[in-house]
Amino acid sequence: MAKFVSNKDESVRLFKNPVLEFFSHIHPVTPVIIYSPVILYFGWQGLNKTGFGLLAVFFVVGVLCWTFIEYFLHRFVFHYEPKTSWGKYLHFLSHGIHHDYPRDSTRLVMPLLISVPIAIVTYIFFMVVFGMYHYAVFSGIVFGYVCYDSIHYAAHHFKMKGRIGNFLKVYHLKHHYSDDHSGYGVSNPLWDYIFGTAPKQTKLPEAVAVVANSQKIYKEEKL
Repeated sequence: MAKFVSNKDESVRLFKNPVLEFFSHIHPVTPVIIYSPVILYFGWQGLNKTGFGLLAVFFVVGVLCWTFIEYFLHRFVFHYEPKTSWGKYLHFLSHGIHHDYPRDSTRLVMPLLISVPIAIVTYIFFMVVFGMYHYAVFSGIVFGYVCYDSIHYAAHHFKMKGRIGNFLKVYHLKHHYSDDHSGYGVSNPLWDYIFGTAPKQTKLPEAVAVVANSQKIYKEEKL
């Protein structure tokens, strides 16, 4: 069973420096506002460079690339278990705090201090690899990232209805409350199935209990 410190929507201070502390918090809508123009700009450039058909193809390629980036970062970077005290400190700052306080609404989506450098490095890499097609690919990658952040926030704070929404919510909550060594995909389970890290199948009552636990907390906080 994965452990957590608090299941309430609350924060703890990470930095003595007020500037760093301020930027460690982020409103969940921020990635949508900041990165939507990026998606549109690179999509438009891709349309001008390649035409609609190739734009659509390489946009989908970009989305698929993001799903792998999401899986790779979550499994091998955010869940790397460092041995040194400094490494453990950095791990806590980057991801450990989210598992300790999984419903902290101001630290659920990725802070700009982390997402912007990752975006720059990603852009340079795919520009080199895909040449003139990188515009469409990068547009798809950023779109996938925004979807990931939005789904991640919703999984912790919204009643995700429908077959797909309920599946994604239960899938991610199992990662937090049942086994944090599985279920590394958040926006989708594709690479978990490919690499054998999907959560173990459970009977419906247990899956319902996971969702009910989250919904109960949600209701209690609104009373």
